[in-house]
Amino acid sequence: MPQAKRGVAGKKRHKKILERAKGFRGAKSKAYRPAKEAVQHALQHAYIGRKRKKRDFRALWILRISAAAKANGISYSRLMAGLKKAGVGLNRKVLAHLALAEKETFARIVAVAKEA
Repeated sequence: MPQAKRGVAGKKRHKKILERAKGFRGAKSKAYRPAKEAVQHALQHAYIGRKRKKRDFRALWILRISAAAKANGISYSRLMAGLKKAGVGLNRKVLAHLALAEKETFARIVAVAKEA
């Protein structure tokens, strides 16, 4: 009995990897074996990057809130503690947006935090 070579399935699998490797340099986009390795590494980096993105954005928001808080005469930690005591339930993303786009509103929030 002749050997079954899985021609169609193998071709499909190779094609899938090579399509994902489009834009890679050199053999990594042309030859299957290096393309497979490059795609695996790329997928690992993409997974890690999705986790890092959350950290990076939180750090950015804290930086923006801190700068705006200092401009209004209060430290970041005192601002956050004051907001917690006052029962203001705004998250860091919204606070950062207010600090950047709506300075008067942020100043009122800072006043609420200072009172508490």
